[in-house]
Amino acid sequence: MTTRRRVLRHDTTTGATTQRPDSLAVEEPLEVRLSGKAFTVTMRTPGHDIDLALGFLVGEGVIGAAEDVVTVRSLDAAVDVVLAPHVPPPDPSLERHVYTSSACGVCGSASLEAVDKVARFDVSTDPLRLDPALVAGLPDRLRERQAAFDSTGGLHAAGLVDPDGELVVVREDVGRHNAVDKVVGWALREGLVPLVGHVLQVSGRASFELVQKARLAGIPALLAVSAPSSLAVELADDAGMTLVGFSRGGRFTAYTRSDRLDLPAS
Repeated sequence: MTTRRRVLRHDTTTGATTQRPDSLAVEEPLEVRLSGKAFTVTMRTPGHDIDLALGFLVGEGVIGAAEDVVTVRSLDAAVDVVLAPHVPPPDPSLERHVYTSSACGVCGSASLEAVDKVARFDVSTDPLRLDPALVAGLPDRLRERQAAFDSTGGLHAAGLVDPDGELVVVREDVGRHNAVDKVVGWALREGLVPLVGHVLQVSGRASFELVQKARLAGIPALLAVSAPSSLAVELADDAGMTLVGFSRGGRFTAYTRSDRLDLPAS
């Protein structure tokens, strides 16, 4: 996930200049194939590539459960997924005609209309209850498990919290959407999708795409360290998902479905 490179570091306060090795987050292409046919190429940090491919397909609405996949295998810089016979082939409009960058997973969509997909799971009816102390403490718990970030400072993270409040899986990547895909792909292999009663915590901002990915995985709550976008809030509101931003320093802001928070009466 990391590589070393010699760099020059200058301190303007002291005038000191030094040369030293520094750690960098690796970014390389990964091709996702469906039965041997190229479906997309995404830029990612190597590691958990099968989870990334499966989570990506969940986020595209192609699959929604472990039984939708017959086989999946990791090749050299590629992952090939064979879909079950009952799974309809994806709409051609979903195919990427340019690289999916590590910054944005939907920028390369052939059609923006394809982004707002029909969700398989209704998160609005999820009975999830949120302890405010849990919400406020999750960013620190996520940060404690960002091993690659400690050496590079250049990786996003996503963590999945189960109904018992346990942080069951954490994944890192140069792309925030890739980190989420890796978490969702892990959950799919574990037979947990739809992720009823689970919470997704991310290290950065809450974009429309992250809300969409959480929604398609059946996750009823998305918590972010930074701000959500207006479209992310609109989508979360329409879906009945709890969306929290600025969860740091013991504080947070709930933008949608705040009724799931067990707050004291005011």
